[in-house]
Amino acid sequence: MPAFKTLDDLTDMSGKRVLVRVDLNVPVADGKVTDKTRLERVAPTILELSDKGAKVILLAHFGRPKGEPVADMSLSLIAPALEEVLDHAVHVATDCIGPAAADAIAKMNDGDILLLENTRFHKGEEKNDPAFVTELAKNGDVYVNDAFSAAHRAHASTEGLARYLPAYAGRTMQAELEALEKGLGAPARPVVAIVGGAKVSTKIDLLMNLVKKVDALVIGGGMANTFLAARGTQVGKSLCEHDLAETAKQIMIEAATAGCAIVLPDDGVVAREFKANAANEIVDINAIPEDAMVLDVGPKSVEAIKGWISRAETLVWNGPLGAFEIEPFDTATVAAARHAAECTKSGKLVSVAGGGDTVAALNHAGVAEDFTYISTAGGAFLEWMEGKVLPGVAILQEQK
Repeated sequence: MPAFKTLDDLTDMSGKRVLVRVDLNVPVADGKVTDKTRLERVAPTILELSDKGAKVILLAHFGRPKGEPVADMSLSLIAPALEEVLDHAVHVATDCIGPAAADAIAKMNDGDILLLENTRFHKGEEKNDPAFVTELAKNGDVYVNDAFSAAHRAHASTEGLARYLPAYAGRTMQAELEALEKGLGAPARPVVAIVGGAKVSTKIDLLMNLVKKVDALVIGGGMANTFLAARGTQVGKSLCEHDLAETAKQIMIEAATAGCAIVLPDDGVVAREFKANAANEIVDINAIPEDAMVLDVGPKSVEAIKGWISRAETLVWNGPLGAFEIEPFDTATVAAARHAAECTKSGKLVSVAGGGDTVAALNHAGVAEDFTYISTAGGAFLEWMEGKVLPGVAILQEQK
């Protein structure tokens, strides 16, 4: 049984006003949504509640209006794209509290879907102001949180409402939490984590937490250079945070104490300039030219990483292994991702991945659909990997 109530626990929804916190913070250009992924993620919860006869009242933020109405951050811009995804009419209210919201809700029929205006148009949202929470709560009988991506914020619509109304996890929230439980909460072992990206400084907490929970930690991207330099390797002109050498050493000590293997590259692909199809060569990691930079891990390292993936029963992935956005320095990331996808499809591996660059890299490799779960939650996913308490999740567990 999950440690929170889900839509399975909701019965007799006919006519009930259900406040559903969703993530509609999607990219918009020239007034049109350019990526509907997050809208598609919340569709199952919205449609299930509508089909059960609930009056579905959506709460969301869009952009950072800082507590004031901003025309180009109105959720009315998102409504047309949401209608397309849902194949269902979406009514729009000009506010999320007060007469405008109350009047729009009063006109709803069972099964209708109403989108309230941007919660961040009110300062009380981000302050989790009890007075604002009370006003929001007046609009509903039940609260459903389906926005894991905002669960790391203790805001009125993500945490406060769960203290005022019966609280449940929507299908996206449920899927995310169940996947993360399989990833690090109670995983099948061995567990391997792949962490890449540019800088150690942005992922210190994450690395410190992972070495205590996984059996092997594969480090790639620019981050690997910092660890190699801390070990005494000359990394030439590679991206490297030399001032974090002691931090890298401490992480390696923590890993050794916890019995976690740190996997660093044995070879690398180096170039003299950072651009697509730059002249490059494969070198041993201890023979990086002084005037060159490592832009990808080499083929020997890729085979080693694939070996770790093959031995794993659980894989957690955050960050690319190289400069995947420019060819040919996407080679290692693509090869490792495709191998992980093959292991997942064969039933040998539970694979959980997340983070903006990670999602982009797996889409680039053409394997995002083959992983067990891909999180689009961004900051919330990273804070979960860091072992931090997510207020929007904790309150659902508390209400259970």
